[in-house]
Formats: sequence, C-alpha cells, structure tokens
Amino acid sequence: MTPPPSEENDDIEALKEPEVSKVEEKISDDQDQLAAEWEEMTSNTEATRVLNQDEIDSLLGADSNQKGSNDDTGLDAILNHGMVTNDRLPMLDVVFDRMMRLLSSSLRNFTSDNVEVALDNVSSVRFKDYVDSLPAPAMLGVFKADEWENSGLVTLDSSLIFSTIDILLGGRRDSAPTKLDGRPFTTIERNLLEGMVRVVLNDLSSAFEPITPVNFSFERLETDPKFATIARPSNAVIVAKFRIEMEERGGLLDVLIPYATLEPVRELLLQMFMGEKFGRDAIWETHLANELWKTEVELTAVLDEQTISLGKIFNLKKGSSLPLDVKSNSLVDIKCGNIKMFKGVMGRKAQNIAIKIEKKLNQEKKQ
Repeated sequence: MTPPPSEENDDIEALKEPEVSKVEEKISDDQDQLAAEWEEMTSNTEATRVLNQDEIDSLLGADSNQKGSNDDTGLDAILNHGMVTNDRLPMLDVVFDRMMRLLSSSLRNFTSDNVEVALDNVSSVRFKDYVDSLPAPAMLGVFKADEWENSGLVTLDSSLIFSTIDILLGGRRDSAPTKLDGRPFTTIERNLLEGMVRVVLNDLSSAFEPITPVNFSFERLETDPKFATIARPSNAVIVAKFRIEMEERGGLLDVLIPYATLEPVRELLLQMFMGEKFGRDAIWETHLANELWKTEVELTAVLDEQTISLGKIFNLKKGSSLPLDVKSNSLVDIKCGNIKMFKGVMGRKAQNIAIKIEKKLNQEKKQ
C-alpha cells in the first residue's frame, strides 16, 4: 500500500536533516584543522627563515668550497656555457710554436743572457675576462696589424718586467729583481720594455710570414688596462701565454689577438695541417700550368680609337663614312681583352689581311 504524498515528503525531510548536520560538522572540523596547521606553520621559525649567504652562493654556483674546481654549477654554468663559441683555428698553434722558437733566439740576443721560452697554452676568452685577470703592475704593448687594419696586445707581467729591467741594467744573476714599490715606470725603464715588445712583434710577424705576410707595428705602452681597450668587453680573443725563464728569473708574456683582427685570414688559419710549402701541391701546380699554356685567347687588332658624341653615333647609318686617323704604315695595337700586348704593321699574306708584330709591350704588374 502506497503512503500518501504528504507522509512521504515528511519521511524525506526527516532523512535529510541528520545528513546535513553531519556535513556541517565535517566542514567545521576541517576548518579547525586548517586553522591549527596554519598557526603551527606561522609559529615555526624554521619554515619561514631567510637563506643565509652560503646557501645563496651554493644556489648560484659560487660555493666557496668549489672555487678551485673547474666545474661550474648553477647560474655560472649557464652564463659561461656560451662564453666563447668561436671556431678553433688550428694553424695558430703552428704560428705560436714557431714564434716560441724564434723568440728564444731573439731574446738571447736582446738580453745577452741565457733565455728559455716555452708556450704554456693558447686559449679563447672574452676580452673583459682577460683584462680583469691581469695582475698589477703589468705592461701592455698595443700594436696594429697593418694589413688587417686591426689591433692586438702584448702583455708583460710584473715578474717579467722586473727581471728584464734588472738584467738590462746589469743586475747580478744571483740577486732578486728589485720591485718598483708602486712608483711609475721611468723613461729609461719604458724604453727598455718597449724594445722588448718590438722584438716580440718582429718575431710574431716572422711566425705568420709562411701563411700570410703581415706587419705588426708598435703603437704605445700602457700600464692601465682601461687605456688599452682594443675590443668590446664581450668580444672573443685569442691569448697565447709564453713562459720566459732567464737564469732562475723571468715571468709570463701574453700575446692577445681578437678574433676580429684574424678575420681577413680566417680561412687560412682553419687549415688542419701545413706541409713544407704550407699546403701547396707541386703536381697540381704543374698540371694547371700545362693546361693554362693550352688556353685559347682572342687577340684584337685596333686600327684607331676615337671619341665622338652620342648624337653623331645616332646619326650614323648604312653608307656613312667614318674617317680613321691612320696611315698604311701606322702601328696597330694588338690587345688581349683590355690589355695591350703588341704593336704591329698591317699588311697582306696570301689572300688574308695580316699584321706583322713589330714590338712586344712590357706589362707592368698593377698594384
């Protein structure tokens, strides 16, 4: 038997009331629990503490315990990853190795002492990083590559400066070189160091000569790196470090050349190896020369050349006469392209008009 509608509704309402009450109690319990957790979090000083400097350095990859490591971490690794991505130039190793041998002999003559030169390494760095790493005092010689229309640096560190000045001024071999104690370099000392830089530049030019002739000319000496800025801070440069030993004395000499300076000869420096004639193939040269001798060229005999107006040219038509300022015995120019090769006299051979060569013209090589 089905209960009346009114009774059924009363039963439904009676069932809903306990369920609603339970949901409200659960929400209230959840709110109380969240409030308790929040109070616990805010009262816990460990959860809201500020990172100390060591933790910040570790996060940024500048941990003091890892300063001697070559492996960068954190932001340093990201920033330094794209520091220098220029192509390696294999022929520079050959150039600097040759310079090392030349410099050993030149510095022996310059100092009248037993000098040993060793190439430590050749590396690529940013110009700003190199300048920031220079110890004080240092002497920077600015030079210019005349053919490449750009500049470079020769850097002498403090040990090499003191040792060179001491030797050139007659210091004893067993004595320690005298420090400058912060005073500026005298005119005599600067002239002595300038002479050494010129010796280095002369050997650098000789080292490049088998690949490409270039003259490195000395411009000036600087003791403050900011006055020797030859490239933008972010520009990549090649740095060759030479270690110079002079009877238990000596120091480091750096040759810095920006990649922009080497751009005109970049293709030559990208070669992987260099033979006795630096990549020249004698067999191929002989074959090419033989083929060139067989090349057919067109010679043109020019009777006369005139300069006339454009109006007269437009008035020329079939039957018009153009007088030439030549005689039967006048010399005729014989050209190959635009180059005058011979002079000759026009005549006849059998049924053909011919030209007898009377004079061979000397062709000067155009600069």
